[in-house]
Formats: sequence, C-alpha cells, structure tokens
Amino acid sequence: MHNLKEIRKDFTAFEKALKKRSTQIDFNKLKVLDIQNREFIQKKEALEKEKKDISKSKDKSLFAKSKEISDSIDQINEQQKKIKLTLDNILSNIPNVPHTDVPEGKNEKDNIEIKKSGEIPKFDFDPKSHFEIGEKLKMLDFDLATKTTGSRFVFVKNKLALLERAISNFMLDIHTFKNGYEEISPPLLASENTMFGTGQLPKFENDQFEVKLEEGTDRKFLIPTAEVILTNIVKDKIIELKSLPMRFVASTPCFRKEAGSYGKDTKGMIRQHQFYKVELVSIVEQTKCLEELERMTNCATEILDLLELPYRKIILCSGDMGFSAEKTYDIEVWLPSENKYREISSCSSCGTFQAVRMKARYKNAKKETLYVGTLNGSGLAVGRTLIAILENYQQKDGSVIIPKALRPYMNNLEKISLN
Repeated sequence: MHNLKEIRKDFTAFEKALKKRSTQIDFNKLKVLDIQNREFIQKKEALEKEKKDISKSKDKSLFAKSKEISDSIDQINEQQKKIKLTLDNILSNIPNVPHTDVPEGKNEKDNIEIKKSGEIPKFDFDPKSHFEIGEKLKMLDFDLATKTTGSRFVFVKNKLALLERAISNFMLDIHTFKNGYEEISPPLLASENTMFGTGQLPKFENDQFEVKLEEGTDRKFLIPTAEVILTNIVKDKIIELKSLPMRFVASTPCFRKEAGSYGKDTKGMIRQHQFYKVELVSIVEQTKCLEELERMTNCATEILDLLELPYRKIILCSGDMGFSAEKTYDIEVWLPSENKYREISSCSSCGTFQAVRMKARYKNAKKETLYVGTLNGSGLAVGRTLIAILENYQQKDGSVIIPKALRPYMNNLEKISLN
C-alpha cells in the first residue's frame, strides 16, 4: 500500500510511474478524495479547539454553542469516515511502483532474457509429457483425484511420492545449511489482515480459498504461498538493525483457485489447486532490496544447477510483474514435451510496499524509524521441479533417472521404473 504523504510530494511522478503498470487507476479521484479528507480533518481540528476553549472559559452561556459544535464534529466524523474508507480502498488496490531497472512493457512478450544455463537434452525418441510418464509408471493418478476431490488435483504415489519429498528435503538442506535461511514450519491458515499485508487481499480475493469457521470469527484463508505467513512474521514490529537481514525458508502446500486460468494447462501438474513449494523470504534494510534480490535469485538457480536442469533467467517487464513487486526475476526450466521453458520460480523485491501495509519497521544507524524492505521467491516450486526431472531425465523404456544430488535422499536409488 502506498503512503499518501509520499505520493503528495510528487503526485505527477507517482502517476507517471504507475502508468508503466498498464493498470486503470482514477488518479483525479484519488487526488480529490485526499484533498477532501484533509479538509475534513482541518475542520474537525478547528472545531475541537473551539470546543476546548469554551470548556476552559466555563462560560455557561456558551454551553448550547458547545453542544452544536459536538454535533458538527459528529457529522464531520461520519463524512470523513466514508471518504477515508473510499480512499483506503483505492490505495489498497494500486500496485507497487516499478523500479527504474524494470523494462517497460505490457505483458510476457516484453520480458527480457538475462541468461541461459545448462544443456538441453537430446533424445533419440519423442519425449513424453510428465503426466504420460507418471501415468505409465502408475505413480500419477489424476482420475482418482478427480473422483475424490475434483479437477486440478493429483495423487502422487510410490517412488514419485518419495521423489517429491526428496526434492523438498534437498532444497531445505541447501537453503538452510548452505545459504543461511532459517527454516520455519508455519501455519497454513492466514487471517484477512495477514493476507492484506502481503497484497493478496482485497484485489485477488477471487483466487483464494476461504475456510469457513464458526460464525463471528475472523475470516481465514488457506495460504496461496508461504510468503504470506513468513513475511507477516514482522507485522506490527519495530526491528533492531542488528537483527537484519532476516531470511526464512519453508516447505508448505499452497492453495490457489487459479481463477483466471480457465482452459490453461488443464492436463498434468503445471497448474494445480494444491501444490508444494519451498519459499524464500527476506526482510532487509530498505536500501538493500536489490542486492538481496540478486542473492535470493542465485540461491534459487543454484538448485537447478545442482539438479543439472537447463533453465533461463528473465526480468519481467512493468506490465507482467506481480501486484506487490517492484522488480522480479523469473526462472524458467526447460520442458522437452513442450519444447520451451516454463516458470519454476519467481523472485521479487517488494521494496517497502508490503511493509507499509503490515506496519513493519526498523531503526537505522541514525535511530530513525523506517519501513523494512521485503523480498520473496520460490526456491523452488516442488511440483514443477518434479515435472522437470521426469521430462529431462526420461528414458526410452519409460523409466526416469534420478539426479545424482537427490539419490542420498532416496536410499541411493538411481532409477524409477515400472518394474
């Protein structure tokens, strides 16, 4: 959420920067509401001073006047409350301002490739899709999941279930023991206020799974990503400088309705309502966000390097970034069945955008209280890593070679086959 005081300093620059996001925002309405809101505040403060002066005078002839002032204050309060509600609603739906490093563009076609890494495998047969491989191994069952739950779910069985767990454990070990992240096993439910803090609400409410609890209790949602719960660890806090940076990692299931993806990736595990992800979150000094983004992205690509999977790194254009992001790198892994790269990680700096919404601050070396910088990234999406391994390591006989880095996590098993 944006700080109105900062916007007022240069409203034209704010408007210009936001136009790069290709979003429809009524800036004139925002400006008018801000002026009206401040006028009501000034009127109220003047009336409160007048009432206070009357009270000090103890002049009984002015008691009726004091009552009139109180009624006027009540009316102004009601009017200002409505304007403030509308103002906050507009502000809470405005995305973050793109960093100056971000290329301008409207959609994914305008994203820019930074680098490619790894060797694209060559096959002497037509490579199969991950779901064909998994179903022939009798270890991926989409039909059973449809019967028990519905579409966009899957049963992962036997050795593929072990592989899925191995991927998650391998990533956690690298990120904790080598990259210095603190492992967290967080709640999988988030409150409405927590979801607001990282930008999932109110704009993306249709994409969330809400859990119905007892009547009268706060609204709760299944987490769409561990970012939500990990970032909110610092909500409503003032953090000491010596505690920064804070780096967290969690492996959790994630839940998304995929409301805007009707007809996309309906086969297989690419776009599921429930999936596992190892998430990285950093809380840093606001001046160190971009430096931390490079570090976080390198931590994510390291996993692909160790698994010997081909990938590319791209920088997202202004029109393709997530709501809370100021700068984002996507990492895309090669999928032979599609003959193209597909996203496996997205690493973003959010600057102070989420911190303002969460009221998360720190004291700098000058003892000034400032908003923290927040970052998040997949390190990696577990299901998509499983997909990439199945497709890149597939053999002509339908078996799948297990990457060397994962074998210690699978009782030194070298291959998954039907027999």
